[in-house]
Parts: sequence; structure tokens; C-alpha cells
Amino acid sequence: MTLTRKIAFAYALILAAVAALNYVPGLTDAQGLAFGIFALDIYDDGLHLASALLALSAALWSHRSAKWFLILFGAAYLADGLLGLATGVGYLDLAICTTGPIDLPFGFKILANTPHIGLGGFALLTGARS
Repeated sequence: MTLTRKIAFAYALILAAVAALNYVPGLTDAQGLAFGIFALDIYDDGLHLASALLALSAALWSHRSAKWFLILFGAAYLADGLLGLATGVGYLDLAICTTGPIDLPFGFKILANTPHIGLGGFALLTGARS
């Protein structure tokens, strides 16, 4: 198995774990915020689970599939995180369409969007370089 396929497999594990966050006792606070920072709803869980299944499929299928998963996933999640920095909401869960921009403190926007920016940026760079 190539390094690219291993990275796609790691993304499958990470995204599946993120999809499970709301269902593990103690990881959300009384307001339903994961780690006290952001709320994950059924749309977020579905997005993360679908992404995990795509990552797993790509990792198991071929090096080329894993490469294209990382490029496309990376571009989508990176753009979502950058939009979240600018507007307070992303587009992958349709929040930009359903709620519109939200005025949030910039520090909060950084905390809430760093996972998508980091995972997306790393995936995009890894896929492009493989």
C-alpha cells in the first residue's frame, strides 16, 4: 500500500471519529458543543461520515483514487474552512445558505475552522504531491 493510500485511510479513521463525537458521552458540554467550541449537527455528522466512506473506498481502491480523493476533499474542506473564517459559516453543511453569515469573534472563527483548514490543506498538498 502506497503512502498516499495510507494517508487516505488515516483520513477515513479521523473523519469517522469526528462523525462519532456527538455520540460519545463526555465529549460535548451541556449546550451540545464539542470540546466547548463548535456544535455538530446531523448534517455535519452525515458529511463527515460520507467523507470517511469516500476516503476508505479510495484508500482501498487504488493509489490514483486515493490521490484524487485527497485533492478533491482537500480543496473542498480547505475552501469551507476559509469561508468559515470570512463569514462565520461554511458551505459543506449548507449553513451559508440556511443561516447566512454570522458575526462571531475572530478567535472563535479560528478555533472552529482550523480543523477544516488543516485537514483540507494537508490533504490537498499531499494529493498534489503524490
